[in-house]
Amino acid sequence: MAAQLDLQALNHRALRIAALLRERGEKIAVADGATGGMMAAALLTVPGALDFFVGGGVVYSLRARDVLFDLPREAYRGMRGASEDYALLQARAIRDNFGAEWGIAESGSVGGSSHPTGAPAGRSVAAVVGPHGEWTQVTETGSDDRIANMEAFTRAALDHLEAVLEAQSGV
Repeated sequence: MAAQLDLQALNHRALRIAALLRERGEKIAVADGATGGMMAAALLTVPGALDFFVGGGVVYSLRARDVLFDLPREAYRGMRGASEDYALLQARAIRDNFGAEWGIAESGSVGGSSHPTGAPAGRSVAAVVGPHGEWTQVTETGSDDRIANMEAFTRAALDHLEAVLEAQSGV
């Protein structure tokens, strides 16, 4: 049986993230990959999200990547999806293109079909880029369950974002 998305649980994380961003007067832009928009959806469950959320998009095709990030194809040379350098490039680009202090990007392979770059199902990389640094986190579920992976990747990315924001408090 496939997992079900628990928006209430994601909302609790989003409320903590929103409080940290609001406390600093900073905003975030989001590039959802294998998470399919769930990172942005979770953050948008917070009332008054315009205080901290600028926008973003789901990067699920080369066309979406080209439009959202506005980078030349050469910028991706030698990179593979579901890798730290790829996720960091996307987090930087979404932050810069949306004029936010923070950017978060997730790149992964949820399973159920083969990934175009050969990334194994159940692998995700979340990258967070902020005013004082860049951080990545790799999540490996070892599963081919598409829906469960989408939820696991979303939870992991939001947990990573919250941990980075907490660690950067007062910096």
